[in-house]
Amino acid sequence: MDQIRIENLEVYAHHGVLKEENTLGQKFLVSLVLYTDTARAGRRDDLCYSVNYADVAHFVEKQMKERNYKLIEAVAEQLAEEILLEFSLVSRVCVEIRKPWAPILLPLDYVSVRIVRGWSRVCLSVGSNMGDRKENIANAVRALREDRRIRNIMESELIRTEPYGYTEQEDFLNGAVCLETIYQPAELLARIHEIEEAGHRERKIRWGPRTIDLDILLYGEERIQTEELVIPHREMHLRDFVLRPLVQIAPWAVHPVLHKTIYELFQEREDGRND
Repeated sequence: MDQIRIENLEVYAHHGVLKEENTLGQKFLVSLVLYTDTARAGRRDDLCYSVNYADVAHFVEKQMKERNYKLIEAVAEQLAEEILLEFSLVSRVCVEIRKPWAPILLPLDYVSVRIVRGWSRVCLSVGSNMGDRKENIANAVRALREDRRIRNIMESELIRTEPYGYTEQEDFLNGAVCLETIYQPAELLARIHEIEEAGHRERKIRWGPRTIDLDILLYGEERIQTEELVIPHREMHLRDFVLRPLVQIAPWAVHPVLHKTIYELFQEREDGRND
């Protein structure tokens, strides 16, 4: 990915743990690496197809002066998020905040925090088998669309499927959603739990009936295994009600453990069913 760099932008702002830092302020040096595709701008010699670094620099100064933070970690985090939300052509950003006047009473050049944040491609499964199933799913997708940290949503068609695991319940409507987000995986999990709760989801029986069910299937190429979250989804390659809608909108997404595309995984299940 191409890069636009801004090095050591000097901003006088009021961030720090000490009262004097918040009151008197101090100098900060901000360096950015903006990851974007510059090919079209370069071929056409037209700024409309690139990121205006002057706009970014003034945006950074404004953001750093608007609010006060105790930690430069917080400054970097908020700055990265606001840049990604404001400048749509920036797919990823590296932010470094340098603090040359850090009050530690020892000689130093500076202390700094450097982070990298960006838009990640995510695939979700969505399902419902209680109440107005279509409306439940529509409401969940609407909540995703209204979230400023989520963009470029694609939806599959909905399919009717028999219940999995616990079979004494109504048939499901299942689908898939692909999107881009700046939520980190654990943050995205918390967000979809909020959407489920708003849709009156209750967790009483494993694989039991539910008004709305959202699961993270893939998060870029991430491989995560914790008590709360497993990515890629542990059984996604075994479930027809996951693969059938997902192959409609993300056939070339790659399972980072099995190293196969969704299309290949779907075809394997179809071939196995036909044997």
